[in-house]
Amino acid sequence: MSWPLLDDLPNYMNAYLLLDIILIALFLINLLFAISLIFLERRRSPQSVWAWLLILLFIPIVGFILYMLFGRTIYRQNLFQMDEEEQARLESIVNEQLEELQDRGHELPNEVTEKHRPFIHMMLKSHLTFLTDNNNVETFTNGREKFDCLLQDIRNAKDHIHLQYYIFKKDTIGREIYDALVEKQKEGVAVKVLYDDLGSRSLSNRHFKELRQAGGRVAAFFPSILPLINPRLNNRNHRKIVVIDGITGYVGGFNVGDEYVGFDKNKGEWHEADLPPRRDTHLRVEGDAVKLLQLRFMLDWNSHSKRDNLTWEKHYFPSVAYDGDVAMQIASSGPDEEFQQVKNGYFDMINRAKESLYIQTPYFIPDQSIYEAIKSAILRGVKVHLMIPDHPDHPFVYWATYANAGELVDLGAEVYIYETGFLHAKTIMIDDEMVSIGTTNFDVRSFYLNFEVNAFIFDEGEAVRQRHTFEEDIKSSTLLTKEKYESRSHWIKVKEVFANLISPIL
Repeated sequence: MSWPLLDDLPNYMNAYLLLDIILIALFLINLLFAISLIFLERRRSPQSVWAWLLILLFIPIVGFILYMLFGRTIYRQNLFQMDEEEQARLESIVNEQLEELQDRGHELPNEVTEKHRPFIHMMLKSHLTFLTDNNNVETFTNGREKFDCLLQDIRNAKDHIHLQYYIFKKDTIGREIYDALVEKQKEGVAVKVLYDDLGSRSLSNRHFKELRQAGGRVAAFFPSILPLINPRLNNRNHRKIVVIDGITGYVGGFNVGDEYVGFDKNKGEWHEADLPPRRDTHLRVEGDAVKLLQLRFMLDWNSHSKRDNLTWEKHYFPSVAYDGDVAMQIASSGPDEEFQQVKNGYFDMINRAKESLYIQTPYFIPDQSIYEAIKSAILRGVKVHLMIPDHPDHPFVYWATYANAGELVDLGAEVYIYETGFLHAKTIMIDDEMVSIGTTNFDVRSFYLNFEVNAFIFDEGEAVRQRHTFEEDIKSSTLLTKEKYESRSHWIKVKEVFANLISPIL
């Protein structure tokens, strides 16, 4: 008599043995990742370490996949390279400025920069964040005006155009800019475009065919291996930089998309877009600060361009006599850096505030140090004003933002909910003296995971303009009172609790 099941028993046993081996291997890999989080990745916050440990231990296989996509840290490596001559030149400038800052007899450009000498020293010491004091600055909060000015500068370009955006869409405004770039490339102006592969996920090489055929160069930052498969899904280049002829620079929060055009004053109507209109803040700069934007673009470009690397050539850093008087430092940060430059700048600004602190941000999920600094400012009598959007962009992020804002209301801060579109500006201002405008949100992602860039400006005029802008935005906002926050529904409270639990990895 034949027993088929008994005959196949060795095969079943081999299959189960193989499955056991696979499960044990996955468990050991999971354990290794958990150990690496504790002993190797010391730059992570304790909250982030615990969050990933829980994910790895309680959902081992899925947790392993999530960690590979979202959790890996970029260690200090030669991601952004400079040759020895360039490095020596920059270090010479840094050392010269450090000596001047340490010499109390050396006068700084104005009273504000003198008052914040320690801040300037900190930013310079920890990174290549030079102080420049001959800048002209124009601020945009209206997208149409910003893009009209940018298009005019592109059309006036004579030598080169370096353009970098997290999001670049080939919609109406994107097509306007793209066509202008193609036209300038055909005229002989060297055009280079760098976009983030995830932020601009609707783009591919074929969308730049005309520009490439004309001789332009295009590169994607951390490109995907396959559609929806990106080994650096969690580390994105969130910077927005444009440099034209080494003379004019743009930096701020605006991406390229119809939702950033917003209200068109000429037509008296909101521009049509597939997303709610964005209220943002952006800078146009002329002065030596443009050299720092140029350097940042060059490093980013060289890290992901397969050819045509940029080098320190005179036409990229022209000698121009500027008549501006605005002092500023351009700070960049990213997961490859030892010091989180922009976050440290925010932290020091908050601690320096004596009378007032104004913050506009789409996401308010600061780490513990920033959150405690803001609370401390409130308790020592600083008038803290925070503005966040009413329209959710990412649900979990929104409810964590709302919960954090509600706690500040309870301490005495004024929190405003912006209702006319989506508030996308990343602005902080203290005491009508100092302001920072750039790409960095008040959240863990911007502080530790993304590549960011901000301008720190030491100028009463610009600081007051930003305060007036905040006060104008109040007209489109509602005040979040203690009574209103406490009357929120039980369902909102549940969402807040869950959002706060996962906030370290948002």
